Amino acid sequence: SSELFTLTYGALVTQLCKDYENDEDVNKQLDKIQLPHFFPRGYNIGVRLIEDFLARSNVGRCHDFRETADVIAKVAFKMYLGITPSITNWSPAGDEFSLILENNPLVDFVELPDNHSTLIYSNLLCGVLRGALEMVQMAVEAKFVQDTLKGDGVTEIRMRFIRRIEDNLPAGEE
Repeated sequence: SSELFTLTYGALVTQLCKDYENDEDVNKQLDKIQLPHFFPRGYNIGVRLIEDFLARSNVGRCHDFRETADVIAKVAFKMYLGITPSITNWSPAGDEFSLILENNPLVDFVELPDNHSTLIYSNLLCGVLRGALEMVQMAVEAKFVQDTLKGDGVTEIRMRFIRRIEDNLPAGEE
């Protein structure tokens, strides 16, 4: 259930805050490094989650970054978090956009203590997005721009397309 996940995630963040000296180290851990045995973090969750997503969603290959944005917002977030963020603030080149979450289920029941003002509590989401998209040959940057936990009206994740990842096969193999 989503409430169990939210509470478990909260316990994880609390433990990381105890284990690391500063919020920046906690933010990095939430984004990419794997936890012992049972609960991989951000990037590693995305790497594992993409197979489940592709199997359950019947979504085919996206042809461009706009189509990818639609699938992320309308299918993936809905499937795994029960929300549908809006897609806004496209760059003129079409290589950047923002996901606006009116409601972030990860922050239900959460208040940031004053001594953790630089903690990006939901940074796991950025790692999940990067890891999943890398598995479908897209290098992206994902970062929080606004956060309701820090007094902003909405949560905003900024996504930037970096490059298409080409498979590098050894010479003579296809």
